[in-house]
Amino acid sequence: MVRVLIAGLVAMVLAIVIGPTFIDWLRRSGVGQQIREEGPARHIVKQGTPTMGGLLILATALVPFLVLSLYTLPGLALLFLTLGCAAIGFTDDYLKVRKRRSLGLSGRWKMVGLVLITIGVYWVVMRVGYLDTEIYFPVIDVNINLGVFYFPFLFVVIAGTANGVNLTDGIDGLAAGTCAISLLTFLAIAAISWIRSGDPGFRSDNYLDVAIFAAALIGGVIGFLWFNAFPAEVFMGDTGSMALGGAIAGLAVMTQTEVLLIFIGAIYLIEALSVMIQVASFKRTGKRVFLMAPIHHHFEMKAWSETKIMVRFWIVGAIFCTTGFVLFYRYYLRFKL
Repeated sequence: MVRVLIAGLVAMVLAIVIGPTFIDWLRRSGVGQQIREEGPARHIVKQGTPTMGGLLILATALVPFLVLSLYTLPGLALLFLTLGCAAIGFTDDYLKVRKRRSLGLSGRWKMVGLVLITIGVYWVVMRVGYLDTEIYFPVIDVNINLGVFYFPFLFVVIAGTANGVNLTDGIDGLAAGTCAISLLTFLAIAAISWIRSGDPGFRSDNYLDVAIFAAALIGGVIGFLWFNAFPAEVFMGDTGSMALGGAIAGLAVMTQTEVLLIFIGAIYLIEALSVMIQVASFKRTGKRVFLMAPIHHHFEMKAWSETKIMVRFWIVGAIFCTTGFVLFYRYYLRFKL
C-alpha cells in the first residue's frame, strides 16, 4: 500500500507546484473558456478563464502511476480508457478555443469515439479473460449473465458516466470535488479487495494496480481543485471531465462493481437525468420542469451561491458514495475471500 500512498501524494504535490505555471501558460496561449449564451447570466464574467485544466490532472497523475504501476491488464485498460476519453474531450475543447464559440465536437462524433474506446476495453478484458459477462446485483443477491448484451451494457456505463461528469462540470469546484469523492470510494474498494485477495506476498497485483491508478488520479484532482475552487483560476474543460468520467466508469468495471455506480456516480446520474427530463418535458408539453438544466443551474437560478451548490452537492455525493461502499462491504467481499 506504500505505492498507493506515494502515488496520491506525488500527484497532488506536482499539481499544486506546477499549477500556477501551467495556468499562466494557458492564459498566454489564449486558451480561454467560451460561455454559452443560454447559460446563467452571471457566468459571463468567466469568459476567457483558462480551460483544458484536465491536462494538469492527467499529467500529474500519469507521472506517479507510470513509475509505480505494476503494469497489469486492469491498470493498462484503465489508462487506455482514461486517455481515450481525454482525447475526445481535448478535441472538443480545441475546437471551441479555435472557433471561439461554446460548441465544439458534435455529439455524433463523441459517440463514435466512445464506441471505439468501448470496443478496445471490451476486447482487452475479454480476450485475456480478466472479466466475464456476469453482472452481480446486490441486495437481491443475483448474478445475471448478459452474454451478447454485455458490450451494450459496457458502452452505457462508459458513455453515461463520461457524459454525466461532463454535465456536472458547470460551476467552480463541482465536478472536481464530486469526482474526488467517487474516486476515493473506488480506491477504498480496490484497496480492501487487494487485502482480501490473499495472504501477504500472495495478493492480487490487479487490485493493487487499480488502487495505484485511483490514488494517482485523486492526487491530481485534489491538486487541480486547489485552483478550481470558487472563484476558479482554471477550468478542467471536456478534457478533464471526459477523462474523469471514463476513469470512474473503468474503475467500476475493473472492480466488477458496475451496479454500485448508481450510488457512487449518483450526482452524475442526477445531472444527466435532469437534462433528459427537461428536454422530454419541453418537447412534449412546451413546459420546463427546472428553471435551467443541468440541475445545478436550477439552483443557481434560485439565487444559490456557487459555493453553496458545490458544498451541498459534495455532501449528497458523499452520502451516496458511503451507501455504495456499505453495499460493497456487505455483499461483494464474500466473493473475495
